[in-house]
Amino acid sequence: MDVSGGSGQPRSGNDEPAEPRAHPTVPAADPTGSAERGPGETSGQTPDEPGRAAPTGKPDPDTGGEGDTGARPKPPSDSRRAPDSSVPTEPSAPTEPSDTSEPSAPQGPAEPREPAAGPRHAAHHTGTDAPRHRTEAHTDGTGGPGRPPQRRPEPGGGLLMGRPFGVPVYVAPSWFLVAVLITWVFGGQLDRVLPELGAARYLVSLFFAIAFYASVLVHELAHTVAALRFKLPVRRIQLQFFGGVSEIEKEAETPGREFVLAFVGPLLSLVLSGVFYAALLPVEPDSVPGVLLAGLMVSNLIVAAFNLLPGLPLDGGRMLRAVVWKLTGKPMSGTIAAAWVGRALAIAVLIGLPLLTQSLGSDAADDVGMDTVMDALLAAILAAIIWTGAGNSLRMARLREHLPELRARALTRRAVPVQADTPLSEALRRANASGARALVVVDADGTPASLVREAAIVGVPEHRRPWVPVSTLAQDLTDGMRVSAELSGEELLDALRANPATEYLVVEETGEIYGVLSAADVERAFVKAMARPS
Repeated sequence: MDVSGGSGQPRSGNDEPAEPRAHPTVPAADPTGSAERGPGETSGQTPDEPGRAAPTGKPDPDTGGEGDTGARPKPPSDSRRAPDSSVPTEPSAPTEPSDTSEPSAPQGPAEPREPAAGPRHAAHHTGTDAPRHRTEAHTDGTGGPGRPPQRRPEPGGGLLMGRPFGVPVYVAPSWFLVAVLITWVFGGQLDRVLPELGAARYLVSLFFAIAFYASVLVHELAHTVAALRFKLPVRRIQLQFFGGVSEIEKEAETPGREFVLAFVGPLLSLVLSGVFYAALLPVEPDSVPGVLLAGLMVSNLIVAAFNLLPGLPLDGGRMLRAVVWKLTGKPMSGTIAAAWVGRALAIAVLIGLPLLTQSLGSDAADDVGMDTVMDALLAAILAAIIWTGAGNSLRMARLREHLPELRARALTRRAVPVQADTPLSEALRRANASGARALVVVDADGTPASLVREAAIVGVPEHRRPWVPVSTLAQDLTDGMRVSAELSGEELLDALRANPATEYLVVEETGEIYGVLSAADVERAFVKAMARPS
């Protein structure tokens, strides 16, 4: 979906400032001839089509119009905030009438907003080719366009165990619960096989639990190595209650790579099962090493078989997705097929697992009653995990499908450059005259220095705007607040998440100002894209 519609593009305003500038902007005509909403006004709709006028009445030219503080959706929580460096300067407008009842400064800045975050597996999409605008104000070259976004701090996820291949491995708190459970269950089995161990059987059982999850880690490392081989970044590996997960940040580019990426995990579990079987051959079966090796052989065989079941979110489901993707040429078709098979598999596990274990269990009444309850509970948990994972896979696939629709070039607001001591009313007048919806504060050489915050403009009463310089409402530009007009999809969201702010300066690859990107506009476009049917 093209959020912008039409063929227009955002560009700098065309009014000459009252102050002399080294690089005046070239006038640019408004293609529609209608008035645009000024930067002091907000809208609850998606951003205007770049280069088009906003459907609203033109404010009074003497005041710049009255702001409208429409409600915005609440962004995801993020404790990081962009610095607010408003530097008050003396106004160049007429002397303010003495009125002690009025406040001497506008309201404080609003909190920076972060756009809704999407998943981190998405193919990026380049911006559309649009003619460049003709603003001659340039950036200083530091942190210019196309600069790779800083990576966010690594999330937690439990106890950090190490960084094999540079990927952090975490052990979730739930693992300690399952370790206790495995120790208790396996210890009971050892009491029947090796009764002479006594209480030491629980130490052996704990060793088995650790060794088993070490095998699960090897399974996940197989996925990780394959992903890194295909140049897909891996965020982390986490060992959890029901196994492990490798968080791969991007989707494989081809169905063949997707199939390999999914298959290497179960394959390595099968290899481990064979290794433990080979090591078991020369060992006495009724010894501690023999019992441990037999247990690890069977457990790895079960892990491989379970993960090969053809339903998402299991590895077999990803393999099925790759096959359907290859046959249809559509990744979404593969996801839908594998997800619905996964849901059917969840129902089969919920019903079939208790029946299977009961048919293979003990004939004693007490044992049957307790085992039936435990088996039903285990089946319900597994079924819930598979069903939920299948649904999440569908939602993530839809997100990946719509994520490229977020393009910085299409979402950027037209901006007008102004000097720091320009009165707010005059700046708004120029913005409305040129059909712009944002203000960029530039120095005498036309170099962008700061962005006037929309929330701060709204907080200034209309009658005070002739005496309020724009510099008191501006936030100094940092490297992270300059984004390339060519960013889109995942790359755009990464850049905004790495540097939370309310507005960003959008620049061309040449350093020319393209406009201002509002985080609120990105969030609204994101929500709108997700609401569209696949």
